Amino acid sequence: MSRMQTVTRTPVQTAAMAVSAVFVLVGIAGFIPGLTTNFDQLHFAGHQSEAQLLGIFNVSVLHNLVHLLFGAVGLLMARSVRGAASYLVGGGVVYLLLWLYGLLVDHDSAANFVPLNDADNWLHLGLGLGMIALGLTLGKRSVPDNPRGGV
Repeated sequence: MSRMQTVTRTPVQTAAMAVSAVFVLVGIAGFIPGLTTNFDQLHFAGHQSEAQLLGIFNVSVLHNLVHLLFGAVGLLMARSVRGAASYLVGGGVVYLLLWLYGLLVDHDSAANFVPLNDADNWLHLGLGLGMIALGLTLGKRSVPDNPRGGV
């Protein structure tokens, strides 16, 4: 007879897992025709990619792969309280930097290699601020009984 082990996650771990899962789903969705309009115009990288997730956000193969990788890293980091908080705050900072980059780069230039458009820029601002807020507020309240946060 085996005992079932209960896994207790802190709020910051749960938030990091949820954010990470969304990134994985967005990365997958970027490869699905119908969810991604102009799918036949999906390029590996660069502003020439005319594919748009949900008909709004510019995507490329590289952009989708970055979302998948970012989500996978978050799922791994969410295994600990410290990792979850670091993922949210650090990832939020990365997204704020990406927002600034998107504001400064000419969207029709070779420097727009991700590719980014205005919708991406405003989404990145919201993600950056939201992730940092989650990491800071929930990270402060998450004091685990053990160093791994019950996982």
